[in-house]
Amino acid sequence: MGSVEDILGELNRDAFVSLLQKVIGESERVQNNPPELIPQELLVANHVLEVLRPLSTECGGPLIVNHVSYSPGRSNLIVEYPGTESGKILSFVGMHMDVVTANPADWEFNPFALSIDGDKLCGRGTTDCLGHVALVTQLMKKLGETKPKLKSTVVAVFIASEENSSITGIGVDALVKNGLLDKLKNGPLFWIDTADKQPCIGTGGMIPWKVHVTGKLFHSGLPHKAINALELGMEATKEIQMRFYKDFPAHPKEKDYGFATPSTMKPTQWSYPGGGINQIPGECTIAGDVRFATLCRTPCIYFDLRLTPFYNVSDVMKKLQEYVDDINQNIEKLDTRGPVSHYVLPDENLRGRLSISFEEAMSGVACNLDSRGFHVLCKATEKVVGYVKPYSITGSLPLIRELQEEGFDVQTAGYGLMATYHAKNEYCLFSDMAQGYKVFTSIIFQLED
Repeated sequence: MGSVEDILGELNRDAFVSLLQKVIGESERVQNNPPELIPQELLVANHVLEVLRPLSTECGGPLIVNHVSYSPGRSNLIVEYPGTESGKILSFVGMHMDVVTANPADWEFNPFALSIDGDKLCGRGTTDCLGHVALVTQLMKKLGETKPKLKSTVVAVFIASEENSSITGIGVDALVKNGLLDKLKNGPLFWIDTADKQPCIGTGGMIPWKVHVTGKLFHSGLPHKAINALELGMEATKEIQMRFYKDFPAHPKEKDYGFATPSTMKPTQWSYPGGGINQIPGECTIAGDVRFATLCRTPCIYFDLRLTPFYNVSDVMKKLQEYVDDINQNIEKLDTRGPVSHYVLPDENLRGRLSISFEEAMSGVACNLDSRGFHVLCKATEKVVGYVKPYSITGSLPLIRELQEEGFDVQTAGYGLMATYHAKNEYCLFSDMAQGYKVFTSIIFQLED
């Protein structure tokens, strides 16, 4: 009998594309943007089950299939190929069955149907993450068909609700809470939801926050009677940023992990309640990537804060509140603009004021570079792809920091294309997915030793 790699062979293009075509065909119904769009991951799970159930124990095969749902239509699948040694395990997790939204009017092809152009496989979810759902399904199918004798148990966990963290208790968080993944702590856990065929060893945390600025509206011809909320917001933003970069500078470990940028804090959107151009505060709009909240009656500045995983999110939020409190107490010391620019009107007992609020924060991840999981992933990547170059990004991946904190050895990889992640005209390459399949078989082979 040959090695595991020989037994599992190559990724079957016809079988992979056939399954991918079916799951991409469900992508319109698994868009995740509540409350308007609630994905029904069961639609994708049913196609996975169609492939794997004939190889399950209930049909006389070796695969143990557990279909878990915590809300109607919101499916998770745990598929296990048993090994011979108790406690020896490896897992592929994170292949989520929901997608981000797509507007067909903006695409060059129908996002909700698979288009094939040679090596290019096009459609919403091909990179993130239905392509990986189809890929790992084919791996588990081949294990079930060929039945190699393995020491390690191989587990695949297909999950719901990765693309929106506002609704909890649906996906992997619920599986962990209910103990269904506890045994995966006994071996490396490979989170399959990144891109570009290299180990992703670090991701950023994110703290969306906004500052409400209260001044005094007045005619622009009498600026001495106003508190210009726009000027106050601009100067306060500058002060907050300067303090942030002093307290949270580039961390020495960022170089070890290859982060392209350090932690950053910047304004991304600006809104105000409207008014004439001859009124203070006037008008200013800065667009960005944090969603708009309801327009408030005073100017409101929205910020995007990306934090490398070597800083604690709670510590940063506490500091931001301290910055705002100090600026409010000492608002007379804040820089002004011009001879009648001010933020206090003593005769009227009025002071400009800031208030800060936060949306749901997310912590970053630094993978354990000393773990066996990392070493076998690197070795497999170098063997299959031809080189290995781990990378880090200050983009954020939900859920995996929580897995780390629960005691899982999380390593991350993916075989779509970063350039098309959450983008219009999303696609992946079959050749990349085929290399991903070979990386997986190499990992299984190495962990047999």
